[in-house]
Amino acid sequence: MTSKTKKSKQPLIILTAGGTGGHIYPAEALAEELSCRGYRLMLVTDKRGLNNYSGTLGKIPNRAVWSGAIMGKSKWFKIKSLFKTAVGILQCMRLLLKEHPACVVGFGGYASFPCSMAAILLGIDLIIHEQNSIMSRTNRFLGRYASTVATSFKKTKYAPTGRKTVQTGMPIRKAIAELYHHPYPKAGKTLPFNLLVLGGSQGAKVFAEVLPQAIATLAPKQQKRIYLTQQCRREDINNLREAYQGSKCTLELSHFFNNMPELYAQTHLIISRAGASSVSEIAAAGIPAILVPLPSAADDHQTSNTAEFKTNKAGIVIAQKDFSPTILASVLNDLMQNPAALKTMAESTAKFAITDAAVRFADLIENKILVPAAKRQTEK
Repeated sequence: MTSKTKKSKQPLIILTAGGTGGHIYPAEALAEELSCRGYRLMLVTDKRGLNNYSGTLGKIPNRAVWSGAIMGKSKWFKIKSLFKTAVGILQCMRLLLKEHPACVVGFGGYASFPCSMAAILLGIDLIIHEQNSIMSRTNRFLGRYASTVATSFKKTKYAPTGRKTVQTGMPIRKAIAELYHHPYPKAGKTLPFNLLVLGGSQGAKVFAEVLPQAIATLAPKQQKRIYLTQQCRREDINNLREAYQGSKCTLELSHFFNNMPELYAQTHLIISRAGASSVSEIAAAGIPAILVPLPSAADDHQTSNTAEFKTNKAGIVIAQKDFSPTILASVLNDLMQNPAALKTMAESTAKFAITDAAVRFADLIENKILVPAAKRQTEK
């Protein structure tokens, strides 16, 4: 038997995700783990994501189906979205009947709904992964019919109770998970201070407004210590560079960084939104954090995502309405003058960081879905 024939007999697992990095990053981490275990994989997304991903997701077959967002739009937009979603479900049913997957793994978001719903209608095992500490409306509905719901956080609001829900953690990239054993960078009251600011598309604007003013408030000797790496919107780079002109800090600005493991490893303090991927990576890398939850996030889930940082005193949470230059400058000055506190905060992340979530999630899929199915097949 050729290796190609052996591979073709491996179960097919369909992953469905799309849209934001919060859905794609865990899908990529799980895909990498399942691929290493020899499973055949396929990604079902919408036209935005078709053949638009790197890593393992970019190497496996990609299929695009219709889908549509419904929340917060006009009535006519909702009607069109419902039509697109209905067509997408039919497209997925046809695909699933053709491909005969062992299971479907959904990561939430409207792009994953058609394939997840098709699996339910056809009686195919559906596994849902909820990234945030408050289940999305899509996953709340799908979770009622899913075989299993995997969660990132110990406490996830609206998750089904009982054995149906299992905490696996948030699958993160291996290169970042490996930073768990990396020592916290040497810190001192006069040593260089590496400050990393990650905003993403929905956070870069407020950080761009507040950070330059906050740093300008610091004493010149403090400013000279700061090596600032800040993510910002592409269109804001020139204006932001001008805003920092009077500052004495060393500055690097970009709309995207492709060396995140390296940046995490050398960071003394991070300022970030509180999306599930962000807080999970920050905890795994052991970085003290100032977290500013996105106030417009559905159900204010980003504030809930910060609970373990607050409980374990691994980070400082500032509501956006309170995120002023004066308050930020005060917090920065205090932390820069207290390296021992920063190190303690970094060590505190070990109490709740989960670095093997992709392995746990893959084990869950195998033990609850694939192994029992193979056993039933053998008994026939």
